[in-house]
Amino acid sequence: MSHEHQSGCVCCGLSRRQFVAAGALAAAAGVTAVSPAKPVFAQETGKKMKIRVFFSLHADVQNRPDWPNIGFDFRPVMDDYMSGLKKVLPEVEFVSSLANGADAANQILAEDGDQVHGYIVFQMNCWNPVIQPVAATGKPTLYCDFSYAGSGGFLVYSAQLLRAKSENASFIASSQFSDILEAARCFEVIAKGGTPKEFVAAVENVRKERTKPYNKELKIVEDKVNCLSTEKLLEELKGVKILTIGQPWHQYAGAAKEVFGMDIVELPFADLNAAWDKAMAEKTEAQKIVDRWKKEAVTIENGITDEELFKSAAMFLAEKALLDEHGAMGITVNCLGGFYGGHIFAYPCLGFFELCNMALVGGCECDIRSALTMAVLTKMTQGRPGFISDPVMDVATRQIIYAHCVASTKMFGPDGPTNSYEILTHSEDRQGASLRSLAPTGYMTTTIEFDMIGKRILFHQAVAVANSYEDRACRTKICAEVSGDFEKLFSEWDQWGWHRVTVYGDLKKEIFELADAIGFTVLEEA
Repeated sequence: MSHEHQSGCVCCGLSRRQFVAAGALAAAAGVTAVSPAKPVFAQETGKKMKIRVFFSLHADVQNRPDWPNIGFDFRPVMDDYMSGLKKVLPEVEFVSSLANGADAANQILAEDGDQVHGYIVFQMNCWNPVIQPVAATGKPTLYCDFSYAGSGGFLVYSAQLLRAKSENASFIASSQFSDILEAARCFEVIAKGGTPKEFVAAVENVRKERTKPYNKELKIVEDKVNCLSTEKLLEELKGVKILTIGQPWHQYAGAAKEVFGMDIVELPFADLNAAWDKAMAEKTEAQKIVDRWKKEAVTIENGITDEELFKSAAMFLAEKALLDEHGAMGITVNCLGGFYGGHIFAYPCLGFFELCNMALVGGCECDIRSALTMAVLTKMTQGRPGFISDPVMDVATRQIIYAHCVASTKMFGPDGPTNSYEILTHSEDRQGASLRSLAPTGYMTTTIEFDMIGKRILFHQAVAVANSYEDRACRTKICAEVSGDFEKLFSEWDQWGWHRVTVYGDLKKEIFELADAIGFTVLEEA
């Protein structure tokens, strides 16, 4: 699915069936697979080992909205990567190629034949499926994330490698180039006559060794959460309505009704636009909101006009009007498809932040599963908002970074403290207006997703330790140190997709009690 038209970046872009089929694509292109049990390079030939470096991206200068952002110039980054690789492995011949997907990769692989002995794939944009046909060659393959750029595809595709128990391809995700270079040194195993399977073991050792140890001295701020009892929570959820605008994930609607008694109400873009037109025409209320934002925001990015803020304020009023009209708790909008398709004329991001501050739900990308998860968490905690995000993982810091272009500024509920925020453009396309919430640090967070159909809850916890100002990718980035097994956290992205929902507070006891009450199992992904 193209990023412009998918209903949400939660889509993994490639199913397990398609991943397996990538091997067939490679075979069809004439690529001869190498047994992972056999060496792929013989020193006695006197030839240098040759490694092809694939950069998986749309173009060397980004020409469309996607992570990291439109207009991003990858050329200096690629030059640095190639220069660094040549320095640490001077006896290896490196060649590089750009590929925007499996077809482009397969053409190059067919030409390589036996002349190339291994591969490095850098995931530079999220959903370019290059690693699959490369891994299908059977040759030693190192898969690397360019953080805050290819991280969505990287997490999903590396989890596919783990699930397939690949014996020739392994991965690393690090903000430190030195970690990637150390993983690349594992090609020395191949240069000495080792097998792809031995190469994979070496990379895994590097990844684990380079993962920062858990900080046992990390201080966690005491934070008592006033949660509803499970019995009371289930009563409160009955009849809760979530509105969806534009291409929802229909399969969750019936399951939400069966499990929680919650209703999913599907509305057309026209209803949202009609409410928006009304708010734009009335002017007064929208202008009051604009004036408040201009006083409260620490920064308003140059280029965001008062007109853009007014359109965003009117969008909030439109969202709230629809909630009031239908007696609903939340709304989730196909924001990307709606905006790029000309169905809506302002991003809903600032409106979502206002709704979440009111203990309501503003959910991104028409992702019903995450919107339902947000609703359950907000009800459970009596007002704390869920933060839907596209996470990034970093072994150098042992952090998972929860990233999206909107978040609440009242992480402890409407009556709690308000944290600072900045108003910036939406990151991927540098248009409209969105939010960087500078979230509180030192607190335990709980992250979950409900699988209403499979009757499971995905669960992990982490301590919020910092906010990232990295310009690449989404605006709000809460950096959190994982409480548990960081390595295990790489495993489930292919099954659950990219999105996660995070709430402030230690809710482990409450989540497990809820799971028992509704007959769900809890999958602890860390």
